Amino acid sequence: MISGDLWTIWCNIIILGINFQKQSKYQIMLFKKDVLKVNPDKVIAEIASAIKHQVVDVLRRRGAVVGLSGGIDSSVCTALCTHALGKDNVFVIFMPERVSAPESLSLGQLLTNQLGVNSTIENLTSALEGVGCYTRQLEAIREVFPKYDNNWKCKVTIPSILQGDRLNVLRLTVESPSGEQSSARMPLAAYLKLIAATNWKQRIRKAMEYYHADRLNYAVCGTPNRLEYDQGFFVKNGDGSADFKPIAHLYKTQVYEIAHALGIPKEITSRPPTTDTYSLAQTQEEFYFALPYDKMDLCLYAHNNNIPVGDVASAVGLSAEQVERVFKDIESKRRGTHYLHMPPMLVEPVTEIRKD
Repeated sequence: MISGDLWTIWCNIIILGINFQKQSKYQIMLFKKDVLKVNPDKVIAEIASAIKHQVVDVLRRRGAVVGLSGGIDSSVCTALCTHALGKDNVFVIFMPERVSAPESLSLGQLLTNQLGVNSTIENLTSALEGVGCYTRQLEAIREVFPKYDNNWKCKVTIPSILQGDRLNVLRLTVESPSGEQSSARMPLAAYLKLIAATNWKQRIRKAMEYYHADRLNYAVCGTPNRLEYDQGFFVKNGDGSADFKPIAHLYKTQVYEIAHALGIPKEITSRPPTTDTYSLAQTQEEFYFALPYDKMDLCLYAHNNNIPVGDVASAVGLSAEQVERVFKDIESKRRGTHYLHMPPMLVEPVTEIRKD
């Protein structure tokens, strides 16, 4: 005989087990390639409402400044700000420099012409020369490739995570004027110097955005998507700095989805995501992320929602071992870039300052 209390406990255990199985099956059923699909019109309306409230009511600014690169994220942010604030209250800045791809400007102008927003071109080459960006890059590269000069091209890449466990150590690839390429791992000091010099680009761009924001009494719009924001793919006090970030909660896949609903030109939506930072063409995947953005989005979503590795592997088209590596890489980047999200630290809190 089983006592009443034990019988109740036993029944509850069975019910919990059934519910857990149902939840697991439901989770597996949900985790498909379309798991990130959204209702674009609903998302656009929600973001537009938030932008208007944040810019006008919270920040008490008249409009928004957006640094437009011609890429998908800044293009979507420009369109969202226009939708929320009106075309007369959005100001776009194009900031080409010595190694910018020519299509970055032409694509950005294609969008601003379509939206009818005001814009300006601020060529940053002279400013970057003034702070020594290019000279310091050259010095760092010559520590690895002594023959390198301004007639050569370069980019920085990271090993593919699919080939095996990797260290997040960047490799430098250079191309001679004759088209011959060479690659090598950089010593730590040279690597840090190159990255530090290159980060001037994001910081000078942001300073220019705040100049125009201050003169117009506008707020600065940040453009990272969720993948970039989560994984620390930004420069502190550079492109990581902003007054509001309207798409930081959206996976990049979702950004593309609402881009189509916003009518972003196909020339922009079909362009592969690039860094447009070094003189050699460079994708975001080979510079920072473990996988192409669509697979990386799914892995990040799965990791955030405790989806079993085997289910992820089936949906993404990877082996379970490869998914495990991606999960470890996600956590590694979160640890390594945590400081990028931190505000300045105080010895003691200044309680009189409101945080809201």
